[in-house]
Parts: sequence; structure tokens; C-alpha cells
Amino acid sequence: MSRIYPLFSGSDGNATLISSGETNILIDAGVSFRRLNAALLESGVDIDSLSAVFVTHEHTDHIQGLKTLLKSAKIPVFASPDTLNTLIDKNILPKEANATPIEDGVEIHNIFVSRFATSHDCSGSSGYVLKVKDGQKVAVCTDLGFVSDEVRSALLGCDTVLIESNHDVSMLQKGPYPPQLKMRILSDKGHLSNNVCAAELPSLLRSGTKRIILGHISKNNNNPMLAINTARTALNVIGAQENVDYLLYDARPQDNGVIVF
Repeated sequence: MSRIYPLFSGSDGNATLISSGETNILIDAGVSFRRLNAALLESGVDIDSLSAVFVTHEHTDHIQGLKTLLKSAKIPVFASPDTLNTLIDKNILPKEANATPIEDGVEIHNIFVSRFATSHDCSGSSGYVLKVKDGQKVAVCTDLGFVSDEVRSALLGCDTVLIESNHDVSMLQKGPYPPQLKMRILSDKGHLSNNVCAAELPSLLRSGTKRIILGHISKNNNNPMLAINTARTALNVIGAQENVDYLLYDARPQDNGVIVF
């Protein structure tokens, strides 16, 4: 049995656990070590049983607990070369850390992890696809301003996709954020809106995706029901039936359930 557990999702912190058999892979460690450790234990995984941690990019909401995690457990950490260099420059990686740059892919026990580049306002930002021995594939894809051909190619054919549905454009434009921040979020190096995310879902469904998790939902410029309804509408247009042709979830900031894939 393989499972994905979005431990934390949103601008306050991100961490996703993917497990298959005895292999436990953590994508990002964007909350305090104390909170991360508690969430992992609740999901049935001890820190020492983590097989590896993969980092998507350098922003605090993805690395807050990373330094303490790597000091507490001797687990390998993977990220793009640019991200690793930034983490070294910021003194996030302990000297004793087992850090390896990932360009294409690496096998961690029974899971093969491949990287794809995402467009965000930092160098080396990444998404990941994890393929388990039975052929099932799960993708984690957040923090990107647009869906490039590389991103789309990586996501197509995945059985389970955690994809960003960050903001509602109207809510963002009318909201209290300063103009410069609004421009950043709306830019090609910002975050995916509900509509842009939803536009990708019919192709994903046709390619074999059965489980869709909407992640990194803004607490100020979005709400889970709005994100879900936007996605659902896009899939209804092609005649897809929820709970028959696909399963649709929203990843809350914390306390999410396990999704089996």
C-alpha cells in the first residue's frame, strides 16, 4: 500500500509525506521541527524511519524545520543544485548533512524520484514525481507561476497529483495585499490561480489521474470550497463524475488525512 499525507500545506508551512512499504519520503520541511515531528508521529512515522527528504525550494515555508531535522536524523537530503547552494549559503544545511543534488532522478529503496523544474521567484525551484515499484506515480507540484511544457509532461500520467490552487484572482486583486506583492503572486514566477490549476485538470484526468489534491491554498486570497468548486466545474465540463471518475481533495494548512494511491 502506498499513501500520501499532506502534513502541512499553505503559506504558513509545507510538508508532504509519501510512503510505500518501509520507504518514507518527505517533501519539504516548512514548519518547526517540533510541529513536523508531532505530525509525522501522528501519521505513524518516526523521524528516524524517514528514508530521505526532498526540498522544492529555499523559501521559509518549505525549509523552516529542515536544519533541525537534519541534525536530529541522519537522512539524505536532495534538491536541485541551485537550491542546495542557497541552503549552504544560508547556513541551513549542517556540515554533516548528507546532501546530494538531483538533476533528473534517484532511487530511494522502492521509490524512484524524478525532478522537474518549476517557475518561481527563486533559482532551482522544483517539483517531484515519485514512482513506486507497482508503477503508481504521485506528483507534488506547488509554488509555480505557470504550467510549463516540462511541468505538464511530468504531471501527465500520474495517478495522484498534489497541485497548487493558490488564489482566486478577484479576491487577490480586491484584497489588502500591497500592489507589489499582488504583482508577484500573479506573475509567471508566482503562484497558480484556481482557474489556471483547473484548466490543467481535464488533461490530467484523460491521462489517467484519479486523485487530485489541491494544495497551497491561500488563507487570505482563496478558500477551500472555492478552489474545489472551480476544479469541479472544469471537470464537469468534460462529463467527468466526481467519486466515479476521480477523487478531489483540498489540502488544509494541517491535520490532513492519509490518501491511499
